[in-house]
Amino acid sequence: MASRRPGRVCTMALLIALGSARSDLHAQGLEISPFYGYRFGGDFFALATHHTVDLDGAPAFGLALDVPVQNGLQVEGFFTHQEGDVVAGAASLGPIGVQRTTVQHWMGGALQEFGGDRVRPFATGMLGLTRYAGGGDSEIRFTVSGGGGAKLFGTQHIGLRLDGRISATFIDAQGTAVACVQGGCFIALHTNVVWQAEFTTGLIVRFP
Repeated sequence: MASRRPGRVCTMALLIALGSARSDLHAQGLEISPFYGYRFGGDFFALATHHTVDLDGAPAFGLALDVPVQNGLQVEGFFTHQEGDVVAGAASLGPIGVQRTTVQHWMGGALQEFGGDRVRPFATGMLGLTRYAGGGDSEIRFTVSGGGGAKLFGTQHIGLRLDGRISATFIDAQGTAVACVQGGCFIALHTNVVWQAEFTTGLIVRFP
């Protein structure tokens, strides 16, 4: 009997820990947030259309999914979609055409909340892929982003999310050997980065 007691104690401790984690997960709840806003950064449209365009940004919408971990930390994934009619036609004597262009972000990362129950400031860090398309062509590139905002809860299950993000998408990278010595070479890496800023407002629905 004595030899079984440590095993029972460990089993009970494990069950208590799992129960505590489950109750904490239940208390925080899964969050789904559809949002709408505006994204700045017209360079993406210029790259997609292969023309110089006079467009600073366009409306954007999407969906964020937050899964609680512990102590205000959440695993977040989100998708955003942006599109606009771009007037392109650089040649002075050539025709001016209107082209539909889209930019999409598929991102995943972490969100850290601060504060109490009703007002929760937060910070985010993400990485993922960006797809931009226009004129029958589409490209996918690696993207990193960071931002922050606040969650405002009117009830336990319904709230408002105010969000701001800055993203950097790496369009291309070229390496050039600048000096070589015995045993290796020094490489100069040149990257083309496109920056975008996005400000959105969304509805938070928490389950359960």
